Amino acid sequence: MSKKALYLLGIFLTILIGTYFYWKLCCNPDCCDGAAGADTEKVIATDDNDANLNAQDSSTNANALANKFSLIDANGDFSFENPDNFNFNASDYALITPISASLNGGIDQLGDYLKGNANKNVTITGLYTSQEENNSAYPNLGLARANTVKNYFTSRGISSQMINTRGLLNDGISLNNGIYLGPVNFGMNTSTDDSAKKDAEDMMTLKKSLMAEPLVIYFDTAAASINLSAEQRSKIANLSTYLDKNPDARLKITGHTDNTGSATTNMRLGQERADFAKQYFIKNGISQAKIISTSQGPNKPIATNATEEGRSKNRRTEVTLN
Repeated sequence: MSKKALYLLGIFLTILIGTYFYWKLCCNPDCCDGAAGADTEKVIATDDNDANLNAQDSSTNANALANKFSLIDANGDFSFENPDNFNFNASDYALITPISASLNGGIDQLGDYLKGNANKNVTITGLYTSQEENNSAYPNLGLARANTVKNYFTSRGISSQMINTRGLLNDGISLNNGIYLGPVNFGMNTSTDDSAKKDAEDMMTLKKSLMAEPLVIYFDTAAASINLSAEQRSKIANLSTYLDKNPDARLKITGHTDNTGSATTNMRLGQERADFAKQYFIKNGISQAKIISTSQGPNKPIATNATEEGRSKNRRTEVTLN
């Protein structure tokens, strides 16, 4: 064999051996391009799976934070529990709607049950936290929420005479994206002859107190809100309770003025003040049909109009039972 042929053969063998070792050592599932692409797909799939798991965790956490609807008559035949409940935004007492069909179904069952059991009554306890701002007319946001739920019950045919409302501070309830899920508890009681008699006596005492010391509000009719003291909030809660328990009762709101200006102007101004207060009460859940607004203008002063201090006392709105 010639020297040139041996040289070419050597080159060929070198290429052949190099190709063998390249295939043996490099082209395996861990380093070839196809395998690398598979690894990339695995990573992407894992990321997608993690996203799904995170979404599931978020839903699970929300469910864990929710206070489920539960109302059981320990002395009767009614029992209703539902994963849905009434929800509220933080520092708010307006219901977040829509209400689920399953919850509405349970409320309708409750209505039927109460119609057949006149000695039963439901207690609604609204929960609130110390971090929330009370922008309602009630002593606390929990009571305002309970009254909102009570109004929803009455809108579905349940008598307000069979509902009691309470507010309870509970810093243990948790926010979920700015929403309290079900900050409302429910209970059912059975009235006896003695308890019914005591309730009637309490209502008479409450009426006498509200008539003797009407709620008096001083405000500028151009103001967007009314600033209430703790005592005034308590009176509003009592007025609301009395209206609930006595269907024929009405809230009378009377606007008063000082004697500055003409009688016609003052009568109009007194009516505007009364109507402003009326809208405030409607916003806080008292039915428009239960409110009468009127004006006395300057005709019933409670202080002298000879001084500014006296005139400021005469510029008032009185709220009492009719």
